[in-house]
Amino acid sequence: MKIKTLISTLIIASASTSMTSCSTSKSAFNDLQNFSTQIETRGQYYDAHDWKKAVKKFGKIRKNISKHEYTVAERTRIGKLEGKVVKDMAKGMKDGVTNHILGIASEIQGIMDELGFGK
Repeated sequence: MKIKTLISTLIIASASTSMTSCSTSKSAFNDLQNFSTQIETRGQYYDAHDWKKAVKKFGKIRKNISKHEYTVAERTRIGKLEGKVVKDMAKGMKDGVTNHILGIASEIQGIMDELGFGK
């Protein structure tokens, strides 16, 4: 009787461990997908502090993904998604810097206009 209980316990523990590792790798991939969407939709509004946090978060997501095993097809999807994130991050950072420079230029123009230099 004890052997059957032990075997049953081992089978249940093994099954739950394999389900947990599967959901964890899926969770890591989902984190990457969600992050990609976040950068794509909100990146244009990020300031330097937001970008610093985003870069750290991306590093953590990549580190978490590297802890799991994926099929070749999954790795391909991950690689494409990571490439998209990097592209969107670069575009968002560039747009943010451009908007910041244009904002400063507008402020300077306003000061010059007020001082009578722009007329």
